Amino acid sequence: MAFDGIVTKAIASELNMLSGARIDKIFQSNLNNVIIGMYLNGINYALNISIDSSNYRINLTTHPKPNPKIAPNFCMVLRKHLIGLHIKNVITNNLERVITIEFEGLNDIDDLISKKIVIELMGRHCNIILLDSENNIIDSLRHINSENANRIIIPHVKYIYPKTDKKSFLDCIDFETFIKNLKTESDSNSLNISNSFNGISKKYISFIENEIDSSNLEYIYNYLIKVIHNTDSLNLEFKNIDNDYFLVPFSNSKPFSLNFFIDDFYYKKESMQELKNYKNTVLKLILSTFEKYKKRLKNMDSKLRDCDNLEKYKLYGELITANLYRIPNNNINEITLENYYDNNKEITITLDERYSPSINAKRFYKKYNKLKNTLEIVSKQKEETINELEYLESIIYELNTANTIEDISEILDELSDNDMFKDKIENIINKNKKLNIKKSNLTKNKTVSFNPLKYKINDFILLVGRNNKENDYLTNKYAKKTDIWFHTKDIHGSHGVLILDNKTPNQDILTKCAEIVAYHSKAKLSSNVPVDYCEIKFVKKPKGSKPGMVIYANNSTLYVNPKN
Repeated sequence: MAFDGIVTKAIASELNMLSGARIDKIFQSNLNNVIIGMYLNGINYALNISIDSSNYRINLTTHPKPNPKIAPNFCMVLRKHLIGLHIKNVITNNLERVITIEFEGLNDIDDLISKKIVIELMGRHCNIILLDSENNIIDSLRHINSENANRIIIPHVKYIYPKTDKKSFLDCIDFETFIKNLKTESDSNSLNISNSFNGISKKYISFIENEIDSSNLEYIYNYLIKVIHNTDSLNLEFKNIDNDYFLVPFSNSKPFSLNFFIDDFYYKKESMQELKNYKNTVLKLILSTFEKYKKRLKNMDSKLRDCDNLEKYKLYGELITANLYRIPNNNINEITLENYYDNNKEITITLDERYSPSINAKRFYKKYNKLKNTLEIVSKQKEETINELEYLESIIYELNTANTIEDISEILDELSDNDMFKDKIENIINKNKKLNIKKSNLTKNKTVSFNPLKYKINDFILLVGRNNKENDYLTNKYAKKTDIWFHTKDIHGSHGVLILDNKTPNQDILTKCAEIVAYHSKAKLSSNVPVDYCEIKFVKKPKGSKPGMVIYANNSTLYVNPKN
């Protein structure tokens, strides 16, 4: 969606319905957002002003925003000057992306006062500026006092309206005037019109060409005139083209609110961006830990390869010790002995000539014992590291399938119980407090969120866990011993539990359950996926194992194509 001058004019026209509304609340949810609360005829409204460079807009909103406990300075200034005043007018100039909201009211001694806020929606130059009745700047969200700037935006300076070299499309009284003012720099209508007239985006002209199926300039001009004339009568709506939206003349009988459409559009867009950023932050942490453990595993394999020779060192020590009675006590660099473990074949042993043969024998025994201990310790560490890597792979799968901020917060909650993540997870949560993360309803034990996916298959219910903690609770706490447990064979995925309630499922029910569980696994895009199933009583959780990790027996296997 291009929030161009045409959209700005249409939004401002719709906002004029708020004329007379009394301002009763103002807060600044973040560095780029100001919310102005007001009421009119017994109805409360919230006006959202965003000057984010990629999502700038002004619109009425129904989506809640966090209200910081400590208000920023600019928010306090707005409260001081605007609360208690009434909206007088909402104005746009030509098709500029600048909206002026005029306020008026009575001061403490009942004198009439007036104030304005100017909202400049111009990409990285966006700003919110508070003016007095003489157009002097009281304050602004962003101060501009640079030698390279076209204007100075600081308190106590006269406000200067943004200047442009482009023509005003509204001054084109006919097609001939339009053509006269049109720059012809290329063969592209969208480029020429956008570069010639303010407030008209290239994307919107390209849409018009597709909409009227013509690149004829007169047709494009007439379409623009039709849309712009309808901005005052509000006979406009947004049309969906390939998941993008464009302003068109109203065609439905149902009422259409441009403000609330924009509110939902940008709320969804920003929510998806927040989710993506939050997910990437957590994923980066997990992947860095994953790579660290992979490197650790590689080092362990190298140490274990060194242990392949431990029996050789033991043999060398034994053979030298057994033959000490006939070996001269001289420092030599090698010795040839009969190997009584291999039909007395001769074997040449390299010695350290700095030491006697007896000392060399002791050194071989020492090296053998050291490698033996290393083999025992490192083998155990390798097993633990492999388990950690498998667990991290399950977390990566969970994270890739998470669809909400709440899903990610539950994954973080799980990771916070792991010593390797504790401090790092706390930092991520603190950095993302603005997302207002809330947990879902807790189970009776108050230790884990439990809201599994629920599928109805004929008269049966299949529950599927959304993360490792939920898988644990579903399998080990919630399910009955006679219920049937499903999981993809040797593939990371969710636990599934078929609730029987004294009923016996047929093969078709079991197959459908396996298809759903396969869909909620890392193999969802594969075919012929093996899914194991057995009664819950045959599923055990080893002591001290990671969340979601179980062992099972007496299972059968179905090969299915994943289906949701």
